[in-house]
Amino acid sequence: MISSRLLNLNLLLIIGMLSFLPFNLGAQSLGDISSIKVDDLSDQQIQVLMERATEAGLSEAELLQMAQLRGVPASEIDKLKERLQGMVIGLQGGQKSGTAPTKRSPRRQVGFNEITQGIIPQESELDATPPETEPIFGLDIFYNKERRLTFEPNLNMATPRNYILGPGDELYVDVYGQSDQFYKASVTPEGQVILENIGPINVSGLSLDEATAVIKNRLSVFYTGLRGSNPNTFLQVNLGNVRTIKVNMVGEVRLPGTFTLSAFSTVFNALYAAGGPNRNGTLREIKLIRQNKEIAEIDIYDFLINGDPSLNVPLQDQDVILVQPYLERVKVEGAVKRPKIFEIKPDETFANILTYAGGFTDNAYRERVNVTRLTDKEKAVSDIFNEQFSLFLAKGGDRYKVGEVLDRYTNRVQVKGSVYRPGSYAYEEGLTLTGLIKKAEGLSGEAYRKRINIVRTNEDLTTNMLQVDLNAIETGISPDIPLRKEDVVHVPSIYQLSEEFYVKVSGEVLYPGTYPYSREMTSEDLILMAGGLKEAASVGNIEIARRTADQDGKEFSRIIPVPVRQDLALSENPIGLMPFDHLTVRRKTNFSLERMASIEGQVNAPGTFAIKDAEERISDLIERAGGLTAFAYPKGATLIRRTEFYQTASENIRKERNLLNLLERLNRGNEEPTESQKQMIDRINAYLFGEKDSTQNEMEESVINARRTLLNEISASREEIDPIKIKETEAIAIDLEEIIRNPDSKFDLILEEGDILSVPRQLQTVRLRGDVIYPTTVRHEDFRGLPYYIDRAGGFDSRAKRKRTYVVYANGEVARTKNYLFFNIYPSVEPGSEIIVPTKGPRIPVRPGDLVGLTTGLATIALVITQILNSN
Repeated sequence: MISSRLLNLNLLLIIGMLSFLPFNLGAQSLGDISSIKVDDLSDQQIQVLMERATEAGLSEAELLQMAQLRGVPASEIDKLKERLQGMVIGLQGGQKSGTAPTKRSPRRQVGFNEITQGIIPQESELDATPPETEPIFGLDIFYNKERRLTFEPNLNMATPRNYILGPGDELYVDVYGQSDQFYKASVTPEGQVILENIGPINVSGLSLDEATAVIKNRLSVFYTGLRGSNPNTFLQVNLGNVRTIKVNMVGEVRLPGTFTLSAFSTVFNALYAAGGPNRNGTLREIKLIRQNKEIAEIDIYDFLINGDPSLNVPLQDQDVILVQPYLERVKVEGAVKRPKIFEIKPDETFANILTYAGGFTDNAYRERVNVTRLTDKEKAVSDIFNEQFSLFLAKGGDRYKVGEVLDRYTNRVQVKGSVYRPGSYAYEEGLTLTGLIKKAEGLSGEAYRKRINIVRTNEDLTTNMLQVDLNAIETGISPDIPLRKEDVVHVPSIYQLSEEFYVKVSGEVLYPGTYPYSREMTSEDLILMAGGLKEAASVGNIEIARRTADQDGKEFSRIIPVPVRQDLALSENPIGLMPFDHLTVRRKTNFSLERMASIEGQVNAPGTFAIKDAEERISDLIERAGGLTAFAYPKGATLIRRTEFYQTASENIRKERNLLNLLERLNRGNEEPTESQKQMIDRINAYLFGEKDSTQNEMEESVINARRTLLNEISASREEIDPIKIKETEAIAIDLEEIIRNPDSKFDLILEEGDILSVPRQLQTVRLRGDVIYPTTVRHEDFRGLPYYIDRAGGFDSRAKRKRTYVVYANGEVARTKNYLFFNIYPSVEPGSEIIVPTKGPRIPVRPGDLVGLTTGLATIALVITQILNSN
């Protein structure tokens, strides 16, 4: 008997917890429960699930109900029965009534997500219902995609003393004082609690207070200290785990049937368990029937709108909740806070419906509401005015449309343009143009007063434009202009009437470019804005290119020489600039930066040397480097020279490097910099990084902005990638032995900026590359020719182009093989040489088709020639 009961309970536990499995794939319908596969669960998982459910105190009825709600297939239940054969689970519910430990566990209400965590994928929300295009107010309170509102009863609250006990309730009986005893017992189906050594006591149908009095009277026989006016023993009866009741949900609900709920449950708990009314069910007249009598009628709208908790009626065992079809429904659209479908009762007015809809929105037109009503034959349209809202009786099928206020103004004028406070202003009778400008706090400095435009809107929504001379109005020559509603006043700016003025500076200034023009601006001012003169600037060769208005078109610009002092001091008769002037600062004659050349390798003092003059040669550089060492190999010396593609660091970049070095030196060390050094650091930072201190003015800020532009241009030019790989340097073959023997000869080249003279150490090897059997490097042998070294590499390969073999010497010179009649004359080989044997390239085989085509073509040509000869 006990084994059979355990088996059934185990089966119910598994059914309840598996009821969540079909939701592990997201939004699925309840029909997807049929996809449960019991075979996919291991015995260990089933064991853990049952243990968790037992610890949660779940009853058989609760688990059976959950399985029923989610439609566990009978075939899967049969499989569970087979798998549970022989599985023994230790349940915690078989403790004998009577004396028990004083430690009492609180009532628990645990969801299946907690029980199945880590074993079965968590239950997703019941969001399988397709989206409703027309939402019905109140319908989603019990069945929502989020389902955050559960209406679950609070099992851990204090038990009401008027709570009626029944079979299944668990009682805790505490005896304390002179005597100390604890009893825990459940109410049997016969309505009794059986206390150890005390016997049965009838408590069914009694309130908790009444049951306490009955139990106290019975225990006073055994605990005499409970009696009398001055007792020394006391009794307390509390409710442990609450019994369950069965409630029948019928009618228009999502999941009709019989539900097992907690005895604390109310009508809302039952509706939630059944998923609430369906789309055809009523929310206004939900009936609670007890013992064939209607004891309550629930209007969910009273709870939703007014929050009336008295509507949540407690349930009793075998109660019936009847949800009939909805009464009548209306629809509210437009500018209300809850545009939905609402269920109405008889005699309700539009004012009631407006309350259900949450009232008007801020932009709603409140004076009139349009309603479309169904008559016996067709539709009719009516208007409900504000004073009729509480009188207009609603009817099923009504469709109310709440409009919005018009997107227009009743008293607006606008002012735009060159005023201090442009925008919209209220129109008043008698408002004039000057009055509106005064409201806008007057015209700004750049306002053009001679022509102010007023755009006026006519009754037919066409517009007229009025032109006004404000100077004439202010001087009294013309009358003020009265404005009308929706007039738009536009005050133009003087800068809108001409193009933007600017001046340019180029040449030997720190930041050449374009700068804003100001009246009475001089050349010195523009040079200061451009960061001042460079070291290479020629103050005696500065000129202005000014635009001309030559009618004949022969003169493009007028050139004006400008005398400027080196220190840019004020002059008595400065030459002022005009808009679009171009100031050019030219370079000093023969000014150039230092030029450097380097020598490396086998010299006594290698390094970088400054080129003294335009006539300095390679022999001079060797002499300044102390001559060659004893290990030098002059024949292998090479001159590396920059090509025209070499990106030389400009004067600006060189200056940046020098300033960075200086800044690093000033910031180095532990000593506090002096005041002059701090100012120098600020100036360098402002130049390099655009950092400014509080003493910099607007002119310095414009200089920094120009500097940033220049740096961006330099960075952009450096980041450009040429699609063709161009060499920036090349090696020039020189005869250093001849240069040393005959200085200043044609072999002794003149040095240029960036030249690098490389003198290698004595070389002793020869490299072989190309189409040889085994490319390698071999030792140089005196009096040996090129064939000797080819043999050292295994000889020529089968595709080697022997006639094109050439030698690259250590100094960069190249010598090729020469041909005389049928003989190849190979070049000599010196230490450090590299022998290159080119290849003939891949052999292209002749296909049979090509051979046939060629022979056919030749035969055709021969035939044609023969015919021509015969005809002649």
